[in-house]
Amino acid sequence: MKYTLKFRLWHWLNALVVLIMLGTVFLRETFLNKKENAQLLMTKLSDMGNDITIEDATILAKALRENMWQWHIIFGYALAFLVVYRIILIFIDNSQRESFGSLTLHKKAVRVLYCLFYGAIVFMSVSGLAIHFHEVLSITKELVENIKEMHESIYVAILVFVPLHIAGVVIADATEENGLISTMINGKKV
Repeated sequence: MKYTLKFRLWHWLNALVVLIMLGTVFLRETFLNKKENAQLLMTKLSDMGNDITIEDATILAKALRENMWQWHIIFGYALAFLVVYRIILIFIDNSQRESFGSLTLHKKAVRVLYCLFYGAIVFMSVSGLAIHFHEVLSITKELVENIKEMHESIYVAILVFVPLHIAGVVIADATEENGLISTMINGKKV
């Protein structure tokens, strides 16, 4: 199968955006965790003779990660754009059109997984925009919290999908689909 430049461009931009967004969540949950950093700030400031409340320490901890989180939002817009671009590609790029019935059972399973991934990416884009623009959209705080919970649950699914996708592609390239990776890079059928 030969991948067109339009599809390869979408694939690699999507991969970059998803990895950056996963990275921002990873940083938010680990090194820039507000609870742990608030405790650290309270302890260190107290050691220097400056006592602050946990609320003030949490405000400072949130401020430390604010600029990084802006990247998550910026790349969220990029992901939304890439979702629209991918939907357009479905209609104008024939390189990905293989009859589902002609596929092997393995390839059918892979196709279904990709469809689930695309659905997850669409959901993440729409829910992320809804969270970000909840005031403009007049979404209640309760509904925003529900959307955030679902957003975070789908994040976990994507977090599982990414390494499985990479491993699957490497295995496929090393076995029955030799040249798959280079084809996704240069577009030439091996």
